[in-house]
Amino acid sequence: MIQPAHFDFAHHGQSVADIIRQVIGGSDEFVALHEPEFSSSSWTMVKDCLDSGWVSSVGKYVDKFERELATACSTRHAVAVVNGTAALQVALIVCGVCGDDEVIIPSLSFVATANAVAHAGAVPHFVDSDAHNFGIDVVSLQNHLHHIVERRGKLVYNRETGRRISAIVPMHAFGHPVNMDPLIALANDYGLPVIEDAAEALGSTYKGRACGSMGQIGIFSFNGNKILTTGGGGALVTNDAELAKRARHLTTTAKVPHRWAFEHDEVAFNYRMPNLNAALGCSQMQDLSIRLKQKRQLAQRYANAFREMAAVELIGEPAGSSSNFWLNTLRLNIEDVAHRNQLLELLNDQKIMARPVWALLHRLAMFNHCPKANLSVAERLEMQLINIPSSAHLFSGSRHKAL
Repeated sequence: MIQPAHFDFAHHGQSVADIIRQVIGGSDEFVALHEPEFSSSSWTMVKDCLDSGWVSSVGKYVDKFERELATACSTRHAVAVVNGTAALQVALIVCGVCGDDEVIIPSLSFVATANAVAHAGAVPHFVDSDAHNFGIDVVSLQNHLHHIVERRGKLVYNRETGRRISAIVPMHAFGHPVNMDPLIALANDYGLPVIEDAAEALGSTYKGRACGSMGQIGIFSFNGNKILTTGGGGALVTNDAELAKRARHLTTTAKVPHRWAFEHDEVAFNYRMPNLNAALGCSQMQDLSIRLKQKRQLAQRYANAFREMAAVELIGEPAGSSSNFWLNTLRLNIEDVAHRNQLLELLNDQKIMARPVWALLHRLAMFNHCPKANLSVAERLEMQLINIPSSAHLFSGSRHKAL
């Protein structure tokens, strides 16, 4: 096997690992990519659930978490569910996606985006990414739709496959907002709902509007590696009362309200968030603004530290947006997987967790037959992007926050 030539990821004798250690401080102990943090209120609220016996999907913390999340996202409604994948699946269904439809999604995304489309019975249709914000490239998508779309009344179809195209799902990668205004305008031209995959973007804003609040529905993930965690969990947010009502009904086994009878009016899902998880979420919401501030400070320190290194660029937030900097991202100035992997090995060998961007979804075996646009930008980004440690507490150089 031919080994790649060594590429010098260093500046004035300082390696990428040296710069990361300089920013986050501390010793040479292992540094995770993104760790959860908990305060004493987490113990108090979770213990309250245990003491009261309200631990499942009915309880005061579920309602409280939904209210606080809706407020944080400037939406009228929130529906808390078991994870972000379930949230996106249900969002697609309530927005009218049907079996064998096609749903426009970026190939550069976590696998859950495509999985949710498949769980809804639909087919992912992969499109390219913007080189700067990593979200759907609106100009590229516009050109693609112009060539493949056939209009039949108010509906649009892919003339190459014969399937209806029924939604667009932009994903705010690493917390950086997609260029939403032209995307929404394009979606409106084709009569397509926009469902925001804001799994990574809680607290991010686009032109002053919260990510998740700009489409018909937005979804979030509260997995353990997110800026706010409920252990496992997700949510839908929307300003549409009917969509929220139907999402709540579908995620609660479509049970018809009654004092004692078990009547269900359609095939549905047992997807509601348990009260235990929601209690954890409520405690986390108390610290959201602090964490957003810490993560922006960490990103600024990284930006300053990497400013003079020619081999890599730290990705900043898009113009007109405010990013939560969920994961700080380096772009290498060379498009070569071998050199990317070389740097990943060097960092991980030095106990600094670093990861590449996700494998592009159109390459995965279960999705490689799906329709796709030209994906040249996403394919270049796949070779260039590396995520580096981004836990909120790292800005202070402190490794762990005690409960």
